[in-house]
Amino acid sequence: MSWLFVLTLFLAVLAAAFLGSGYLVQFLRRRAVLDRPNARSSHKIPTPRGAGIAVIGVILIAWLILAWAFPSHIPEGLNGAGAVPLFCLCALVLALVSLIDDLREVPPLARLVVQFAVVLIGFSTLPGGGEGLVFQGLLPPLMDKALSVIAWVWFLNLFNFMDGIDGITGIEAGAIGAGLFLLALIGGTDPGIGVFGLTISAAALGFLWWNWPPARIFIGDVGSAPLGFLLGWLLLGLAVSGAWAAALILPLAYLGDATWTLLRRLIRGEKIWQAHAQHFYQRALARGMSHGDVSRLFLIANLGLVALALASTAQGFPGAQWLALIAACALVFGLFRRLTGATL
Repeated sequence: MSWLFVLTLFLAVLAAAFLGSGYLVQFLRRRAVLDRPNARSSHKIPTPRGAGIAVIGVILIAWLILAWAFPSHIPEGLNGAGAVPLFCLCALVLALVSLIDDLREVPPLARLVVQFAVVLIGFSTLPGGGEGLVFQGLLPPLMDKALSVIAWVWFLNLFNFMDGIDGITGIEAGAIGAGLFLLALIGGTDPGIGVFGLTISAAALGFLWWNWPPARIFIGDVGSAPLGFLLGWLLLGLAVSGAWAAALILPLAYLGDATWTLLRRLIRGEKIWQAHAQHFYQRALARGMSHGDVSRLFLIANLGLVALALASTAQGFPGAQWLALIAACALVFGLFRRLTGATL
């Protein structure tokens, strides 16, 4: 993989996502496709919603071009299997259902059925044809696959839940994608996973220009849910390759906030399917922090998580994965304390 190829790919995807998101700012405003403030909103003025049309569209086009023109740059185990077009079709179906949900709402059960369907199909396209063990042999193969599917569905939903303030999703997706690419550079994962991660990072950064506080456009469900689907696929592929700690560390800021919040609500006996404003980033806003302050904290934490994910792949260092994961948990715990004023 040449640096010229990497730079060209990054700049092309970034420019396409930037221009596409910019066009949608005015297009969606003219057609009144707006996210209007309500009791749970973190914004105060109606803002166009749907930049995911450009972001996801650009990523899927880039992946299809890579699969067709540069088959050596797609994840190992997928070459010649037609898996990338199939996977992109699954992501497109999810994006279309999410777009309908943005415009007129889709019943939760119907959304969940679609999510499980695309994840089940997508699971067979993982590097190794879905035969690898995500939990590294700790569970029987059938249970390993069942829990992996559930985890993937949870991940795409939590990515949607966490998309609640300006800048945060662009930062999270950009950091995870960049982390995957850097892992590939040091030999910690399949180069193809790194290249695909790079396209997500570039598209997220192109969108972030328009979403940085004060946001001129939101990504919408059409962007956040498919982003979780795409990143979940790459992270599961990373875990299958043996880098399970890095696969947990890279998304830990989002994963920790959403999962911890869900468990707290379960313990309190709350209806977890109802919308709320109890995420750590939402509680930080209630304390008076700005969107920019919170997003910058997530950026700093994600830079640390990327560094720890790289450290977890250190060769010849006993316990590197566990030590890096423990350090990552401590980092995220510190982030949550900072966001909530030491009240978790």
